[in-house]
Amino acid sequence: MTATCGAEPLKLQVNGQACSIAGVPREATLLHLLRNDLGLNGPKYGCGLGQCGACTVHVDGVAARACVIPAHGVAGRAVTTLEGLGTRGHWHPVQAAFEDAQAAQCGYCLNGMVMQAAALLARDPHASEARIRSELSGNLCRCGTHIEILDAVQRAALRMQEAIRP
Repeated sequence: MTATCGAEPLKLQVNGQACSIAGVPREATLLHLLRNDLGLNGPKYGCGLGQCGACTVHVDGVAARACVIPAHGVAGRAVTTLEGLGTRGHWHPVQAAFEDAQAAQCGYCLNGMVMQAAALLARDPHASEARIRSELSGNLCRCGTHIEILDAVQRAALRMQEAIRP
């Protein structure tokens, strides 16, 4: 990106790290910033309209579609991508459950499904199957692994419930 005279750098937190990025155009989306400027490939470009879910990230813990959020709209906020949800060897329970359930085929929807499910289970670790289905209904899966995805989210819910039991 090129710097604009007098423009203040965009400051935000990404995956727990403070970021200050100079020269972010006003029309840049959060997805563009994450992928092109910060090299984070978890969020995917799908439809560009916020309808498929491939670009889902968390903004202050809430699932959001990065392709329709202006980058400047997250100034001063915390953004979490798939890369910041967990790490190899210390996966987030949703990531671990998706791996255990082999809930990916082509993997294009995986980012959105994992991020949407993680946001749901953070709010409601006891989410019913109907609630999970409803929450994921806006995330499109091109290859039809819906049954495996549902199984993975239910597994993650059980893991998270066990983690909070006294």
